[in-house]
Amino acid sequence: MNNKLFSELGIQPDILASIAEMGFEEPTSIQKRSIPTILSGVDVVGQAQTGTGKTGAFGIPAIQMANKGSKTPSVLILCPTRELAIQVTGELIKLARHAEGVFTVPIYGGQPISRQIKALKKGAQIVVGTPGRIIDHLKRGTLRLGSLKMVVLDEADEMLNMGFREDLEEILSYSENDSQKVMFSATVPKAIRQIMNRWMKNPEMIQVKGKAETAVGITQYVMEVRDSMRTEAVSRVMDMGNFNLGLVFCNTKKLCDSLVLELQSRGFSADALHGDMNQRVRDKVMKKFRDGHIELLVATDVAARGLDVDDIDVVFNYDIPQDPEFYVHRIGRTGRAGKTGVSITFSSGRKRKRIRFIEKVIRTRLEPIPMPSVKEVQLSKMDQHLDELQKTLQAGGLREYIDLLEPLAEGDYTSIELAAALFKMKVESKS
Repeated sequence: MNNKLFSELGIQPDILASIAEMGFEEPTSIQKRSIPTILSGVDVVGQAQTGTGKTGAFGIPAIQMANKGSKTPSVLILCPTRELAIQVTGELIKLARHAEGVFTVPIYGGQPISRQIKALKKGAQIVVGTPGRIIDHLKRGTLRLGSLKMVVLDEADEMLNMGFREDLEEILSYSENDSQKVMFSATVPKAIRQIMNRWMKNPEMIQVKGKAETAVGITQYVMEVRDSMRTEAVSRVMDMGNFNLGLVFCNTKKLCDSLVLELQSRGFSADALHGDMNQRVRDKVMKKFRDGHIELLVATDVAARGLDVDDIDVVFNYDIPQDPEFYVHRIGRTGRAGKTGVSITFSSGRKRKRIRFIEKVIRTRLEPIPMPSVKEVQLSKMDQHLDELQKTLQAGGLREYIDLLEPLAEGDYTSIELAAALFKMKVESKS
């Protein structure tokens, strides 16, 4: 497994093993800057939006710094909503899969408190919770924060907007003064600075903002489709657009490999490009792609860096990228050498928030388009064949074929019926 870019951040081997299994090859901008800083032990304020990989930015150091095997929590992560608490917990559990003695327990309203008390008694090194329910446990004595090494405030501005200021102050008062404080917030208003001044020691500020705008000449679309229909959507777009070369981006190596098999089963010449492949294999795949022997190249962000092919017609974001900068890099693979290009990003449900964030950073609205219907694809193919037919007629050189067909035309069939039959054969041909 190639985890060089993550290992350079000082991440331990057990967590690197989990990252490799999850298939991520490259840390996001906020992760690159935050992970080493948090691991150094200083207080940190990260200004970053949802969708930039901030959970990994504080989650990886939290797992690495937790008191493994301890019965009392050494890391407390506060979230504004139960949904975010559940999401963060799920991510931490995956990241800590190979870290022995690190267990994460979620604590939020709406779940039986008896279940949470039982989980806390078993021992939890990391607790993720909403302010109200955390205070409930503190008052009951079922949660003790005397051994805390780190307190994380995730989406701090949202917690303040929801009226949790007093709750946050009360929770922070329970923790030891020398515990490390880490805060992530999309904005840093006056109220956030007041908390920083009171509870943090010379915090390091880390800001991640959009740096680049997308290239001109690229038409950017967003297509609302269920995850299970994304492969079908790629197939229909390729057929309807009559594209020759397409680049499909996935966030993980594992998905790259499985998607290639799906596309091949649909009759496309497809191959993968990711970090588990050595340079010789990568070069071989790239040559086949440049030569047009591969219609669809399925790649991760790391593998596609430096990919320089001028004739890519369309870029698909099969997965929404983790960082808006990755989005800019991805779609810039098309529309090169003065040509126009098309990018299509698949979205659905909760992913719309990440689309809006990308739009805000790149200062461009993605144009919504529906997935082509089967009928639309069929009509488009017929139009393409009609164009080919007209070019063949204009090119001439049909004498020998006319000689073959004349006997049929003089029998039971008209010339237009013969032409229709041949056209039907062409349209329905799988070749």
